[in-house]
Amino acid sequence: MILFPAIDLIGGKVVRLERGDRARCKVYSDNPAAVARHFLGQGAEWVHVVDLSSAFEEDEEARAANDEAIRAICAVEGLSVDVGGGVRSLARIDELRDMGAKRIALGTVLVREPAFAEVVARGFGGLIVADVAAKDGEVKVNGWRDGVSRSLDEVVGELRGQGFRHLVFTDIARDGMQTGIDVEAYRRVAGLAGFPVVASGGITSLDDIRALAAAGDDVIEGAIVGRALYEGNFSLADALAAAHGETGEGGAAAPAEGVATSDVPASARPERSDA
Repeated sequence: MILFPAIDLIGGKVVRLERGDRARCKVYSDNPAAVARHFLGQGAEWVHVVDLSSAFEEDEEARAANDEAIRAICAVEGLSVDVGGGVRSLARIDELRDMGAKRIALGTVLVREPAFAEVVARGFGGLIVADVAAKDGEVKVNGWRDGVSRSLDEVVGELRGQGFRHLVFTDIARDGMQTGIDVEAYRRVAGLAGFPVVASGGITSLDDIRALAAAGDDVIEGAIVGRALYEGNFSLADALAAAHGETGEGGAAAPAEGVATSDVPASARPERSDA
C-alpha cells in the first residue's frame, strides 16, 4: 500500500482544511519544498499535493505562488508527486506534467464533462487519477462546495466505463477531522470501480492505516495522510511501517520538523481562519 503524505497549498503555504471548508483553515508551513524533503527523509516515496487556490478559483497571485511551490516539490530528487486541485483542461495537465508530476488528479471536470473525461482517460492513461469526493453518498465538486445531483455509485460506475484505473475517494465528512476511517466505504467504492482505490479522509491513528492495509491490495492501492501527521499523532516512519504491514512504535510523535506550527509566524497560523 502506497502512503501519500499530503501537502495542501493555498497561496504557496502548506495548510489543512476541515471538511474542505476554506474558512476552517490552519497554516502549517510557508516552505512546501522543505516539508516535501522532510517526508522524503522519513522514507516517503510519494507525496499528494493539492492546489487549493486553483480549486477555489482564487486570484492569480495565489495560483502563481502554488505553481512555484509545486515546481519546487517536483524538483525534490527521489520523490514522486501526485498533484490535483482545479485541473480542468488539457493545457493544465500538460503544465503539471512539464513541472514533473507523476500523477495528475482531476475531479470536477470529470463529473461535469463526461466527453472530456473520456478523452483524458484515453489520451493520458495511468498519468490521470480520478478524484471523487462525496458526502452522504452524493458527489461534490468545485472544491467540495457544489452538489451535482449525482450519486457516488453513478459517478464511479461511469469513470470505470471510461477506462480510469486510478481513483482517490474522499469521505468529506471525515476529511481533516481525525475521526477515523470507514474501511467498508472504500471496499464498496473499489467494488464499484473494479480496481483498488486510494483512501482519503479521516485517518487519525496507526490502527486506521493498518486497517486499510489489511483490506488488501485488491481494495486499497494507497492512503493519503494529512492532519494526523502535522499534529504529531504518529511519525511518518511508523505510518509507512504500518502501511507495509510492519510493526511500528505506535506512539504519538512531536509535530515533524519543517511542518510544525511553531515554524510559522504566529500571525500566519490561526486555528481557523483564512490562510
